Amino acid sequence: MAEYDLSSGLRWYVIHTYSGYENKVKTDIENMVQNLNLGELIQIVDVPLETVTEIKDGKSKEIQRKRFPGYVLLKMIMNDETWYVIRNTRGVTSFVGPGSKPVALTDEEVISMGLEDGVSSNISVDIEPGESVLVKTGPFANSTGLVKEVNVPKRTVKVMISVFGRETPMELDFSQVQKLD
Repeated sequence: MAEYDLSSGLRWYVIHTYSGYENKVKTDIENMVQNLNLGELIQIVDVPLETVTEIKDGKSKEIQRKRFPGYVLLKMIMNDETWYVIRNTRGVTSFVGPGSKPVALTDEEVISMGLEDGVSSNISVDIEPGESVLVKTGPFANSTGLVKEVNVPKRTVKVMISVFGRETPMELDFSQVQKLD
């Protein structure tokens, strides 16, 4: 594999997906990156979430929802190989740009979306592997699990949760978990 200057070519790109396929596309791309050893070229695959308060039947409840439904964000080096891998992922309709020609986000767009390295790397996380956490939101809310891995750039933790008596790894956003004392 060729050597790349990671400092100059690494940019944020946006891909359009079929509605509801964002998480499946994210998982498929991450698996391909791992299988094809492209971790240096495609570093972050993100489906940004936001916490909103929903009022239903007079009760307010905080839920997680996608900030950009139908889109997945990628921090990557664009070349023929990475373009081909992304473009041929099931559920991806196109890169965002004129005529499906990928156009990287501008620095201003990256900053306004909170994606710049300064913001994501300055997140302080007081959760470490081996600690117990409570899942606050999502289908496994109120479950407890053991942290196996913390990924600061992606803002995720891998937690082992018991599902039907079987330890199952779950990748959760920082905002979805709370450290147990």
